[in-house]
Amino acid sequence: MIKSKSEHEPYLTWFTDGQHECLSDTTADKGGKNAGFRPHDLLEAALACCITMTARMFAERRGIPLRQVRTTVQLNRENANETILEVETEFDGELSAEQLEQLKAATRACPVRKTLSKPIRFVDPA
Repeated sequence: MIKSKSEHEPYLTWFTDGQHECLSDTTADKGGKNAGFRPHDLLEAALACCITMTARMFAERRGIPLRQVRTTVQLNRENANETILEVETEFDGELSAEQLEQLKAATRACPVRKTLSKPIRFVDPA
């Protein structure tokens, strides 16, 4: 669970999971001070980090010689009726073609991607 609260500066928002904390803000052209991650940045980060961690865990469990994973996620909001998350993942290591395909498949099954792929609804207290 994440909790957030507004700070004194306009739009600056502190958030925590109870153990870790961070700041979110908006860009100067929207009235913020650009003093933290934008909310959409955090969405992109959640997916990028999950993909990267999933690949590392998968490789470790199967003895795949993966040295590093780099994942880039960009939210494309050009279509008003569809949310598109553009994902690029690069793998470093002495990997066979089969291992590379296994890693790619594993990243497509990361928990955050699975969550974002399902229909979403919001429940607000009555």
